[in-house]
Amino acid sequence: MTIASSSPPSLPLRGAEEAQTGPGPRRAAGHEERGDGRLAAVFLAPALLGFVVFLLWPTLRGVYLSFTRFNLLTPARWVGLDNYVRMVNDPIFWDSMGVTVVYVAVNIGVQTVSALAIAVLMQRLTQSAVLRGIVLTPYLMSNVVAGIVWLWILDTQLGVGNEIVAGLGFDRVPFLADETWAIPTIALINVWRHVGYTALLLFAGLMAIPNDMYEAAKVDGAGEARMFRRITMPLLRPVLAVVLIMTVIGSFQVFDTVAVTTAGGPANATNVLQFYIYGTAFGRFQFGYASAMSVALLVVLSAVTVLQYRLTRAGRSDLG
Repeated sequence: MTIASSSPPSLPLRGAEEAQTGPGPRRAAGHEERGDGRLAAVFLAPALLGFVVFLLWPTLRGVYLSFTRFNLLTPARWVGLDNYVRMVNDPIFWDSMGVTVVYVAVNIGVQTVSALAIAVLMQRLTQSAVLRGIVLTPYLMSNVVAGIVWLWILDTQLGVGNEIVAGLGFDRVPFLADETWAIPTIALINVWRHVGYTALLLFAGLMAIPNDMYEAAKVDGAGEARMFRRITMPLLRPVLAVVLIMTVIGSFQVFDTVAVTTAGGPANATNVLQFYIYGTAFGRFQFGYASAMSVALLVVLSAVTVLQYRLTRAGRSDLG
């Protein structure tokens, strides 16, 4: 006679034990993931708060004010597209836009070529940290201080720059007091201040190019000029495109150098768009119209950025 065992088979026991112990590690992993998510949220919160308070909200508020008449003393009154119609028919707005475009063309053209030359020289001749610090020194100076210093240097009567010009036998040049010279002079002042920073950005891009390519080109008998055309420029293109986007956006927003040197003169020759917007808002208290011009500038910069990004293929690299 066979006596049946009262205990269950061993295999189901093992299965039950595995069923009990199996979810343990998964619960621990899920807990760790939730903990990492909370930690990431803590670190992102200050940046997100700053973005909302100092960028997103002012932008939305500015867009709203562009459809109103607002002078700080009375509540904003909705006027629809009146500010934009006024802007289209405002000759000073279009003149300021033209002055800004001339400034951007001079500033970006000279700055890009100069920064690229400095970056290539640093890569091919020396990589000294001391030299990089010297190149970056003007960028550590604020735009206001740089503008005041150059205003003294280029003063027609007492400036060191004009003393040198006169010492060479030439007539003194009213760099910041002449309609022809004013915008190129301001553009070159800002080139002097920003070219070192732009050069270091391009230098970082050059350092990412494998040195083996230059060695192989030398073996094939290529000179420096040919290597620059066939290796450096194609492989530097994505970095150069991003740098151009950044510098163009910054150039369109020029304000402080103009404010401390020429204040928009002479005869509105340096009345760039940002300075005109500032004068309209804080000089004539027409905040609605100033907001409309600011929105127009935002649209222009967005269109220019998208166009630059596509034309330069900034999102694709020739490496790899």
